[in-house]
Amino acid sequence: MDQAQPVVKRTARAILLDGPELIVIKRVRPGSPPYWITPGGGVEPSDPSVVAALHREVFEELGARVTDVVPAFVDTVPHVPEQGEDGPAGLKVQHFFVCRLVSMDPSLRHGPEVTEPRGTYETVRLPFSREGLDSVNVVPPSLNAYLARNIPGIHALLAPDFAHR
Repeated sequence: MDQAQPVVKRTARAILLDGPELIVIKRVRPGSPPYWITPGGGVEPSDPSVVAALHREVFEELGARVTDVVPAFVDTVPHVPEQGEDGPAGLKVQHFFVCRLVSMDPSLRHGPEVTEPRGTYETVRLPFSREGLDSVNVVPPSLNAYLARNIPGIHALLAPDFAHR
């Protein structure tokens, strides 16, 4: 990957656990096969931090509150704006955080996923196990591979003896 390319987009995404389950969003867009993503989205200029963006995005998409937010990994990928999206091409830096669900009320969902949906968004609880992950198409592929390799390690990031912020 060319390091001279500018970072044009940053996202914050939640590897969101609720006990033995992973909470993901099933996305279905017209003309495309379904895929499953973690809640989250773009860091906005008004967000004071990437973690603040994570909290905002999780609340917008799920009506959820999270705690024990721990950085898990960063993935850098090429970014080409989608149709209707402003901005130049370059790199997208995706920040993934492991966190624990505190509460979720779908009636509090808001934002473009609710007001101007492009396809459907369905909240899904998967067993956070190899079998659960293998039952769906989690994207991006780098996240799917990370999750499959690190199920015990991800649980360890939420262990009581790990210092949470």
